[in-house]
Amino acid sequence: MKISEAQETVDKWIKTYGVRYFSELTNMAILTEEVGELARVMARKYGDQSFKKDDLNVDMADEMADILWVLVCLANQIGIDLEQAFAKNMEKKTKRDSERHLNNDKLK
Repeated sequence: MKISEAQETVDKWIKTYGVRYFSELTNMAILTEEVGELARVMARKYGDQSFKKDDLNVDMADEMADILWVLVCLANQIGIDLEQAFAKNMEKKTKRDSERHLNNDKLK
């Protein structure tokens, strides 16, 4: 699925099942919450914290999809074409970092 298709799919879902978008501020808070949920699982799986019973069966792919969902909601609400924004961002990174990481001794 293209990013533009994801944006259309989310918009259609919201209009069919969600009644309306939550406010932008509410969605920003939800986005932060969802990132925190992923961070919690990552800290336990890859970091130094031990798992709690509630964290053992958390699906990281689903947590990432939750983040993507809310990000797409925000983009739709404020009129951002994420496909175009991502392409522009990749171009910026490529120009800025074309040799930066290749010449970083810490990465070798």
